[in-house]
Amino acid sequence: MNDAHRHLGILPAYPFYGGPPVNPDTTARATIDELIADLDAEGTERALILPNYGVPDPDVAFGFNNLVVEAAQRDDRIRAGLWVSAKADDASRTAQALELAKEPGVRALKLSFLLGGGTEDPGLDAIFAAALEHDLTVHVHTSPGAASDIDRVGTLVDRYGDDVRVHLVHFGGGMSAHIKLIGGRFFDWITAGKQVYTDLSWAIGFAPRWLAQEIDRRGIGHDRVLFASDEPWGDHAGESARLRAVTGGSELTKAVFHTNFDKLYG
Repeated sequence: MNDAHRHLGILPAYPFYGGPPVNPDTTARATIDELIADLDAEGTERALILPNYGVPDPDVAFGFNNLVVEAAQRDDRIRAGLWVSAKADDASRTAQALELAKEPGVRALKLSFLLGGGTEDPGLDAIFAAALEHDLTVHVHTSPGAASDIDRVGTLVDRYGDDVRVHLVHFGGGMSAHIKLIGGRFFDWITAGKQVYTDLSWAIGFAPRWLAQEIDRRGIGHDRVLFASDEPWGDHAGESARLRAVTGGSELTKAVFHTNFDKLYG
């Protein structure tokens, strides 16, 4: 199988939500050797590796960019995604990150508004222009509410999806987004020619079943969904089992676990 979304790097402990400093990402890996050992144990054939993030210090995620590039250049199974930010405060860091976009093995740019900013940030045009120039996919976090909500992140598909591949991570990340996307919006984008892709990590139980049924009913979308573990924030075994259960060894199984990754990141 191929894994279209997992992270590398150890974050510092942080007092999330007013609690004590903790490290909730218990399977986070600090080294390339540890990452490769995980891929070997899982039987993962190829993987897109992104900097780990989650603490509100931009230098932490940006600091892992060189590590993921090194990982991609060390092992041909690994592809790298670079952490970027469209926030004005992060302009110089993002410019440095984009200098790595031409490095062998780089296949994506990673955006998330969990650490601040939003879809009106001034640096978005430069990020999507770099993706177009280097033939990269823009990998965007989604989750319910605030700047990561599908109603906001979806505007990036509308604005840039004609020219640049946009990978919506977590398929919206919650019930309302799943219903909006499967109920029409995801398929409307595809029909309109938008280069939109997604993975079902974090998806609520009904969503993978319904999405597989809608892909079959509509006859489109099979080439837009990828398996992703989101390790260490997700669960590789659980995510894999859920998608295998709903795709049932069909052509969709092959697309989700193999061929769609090759198209975007291989």
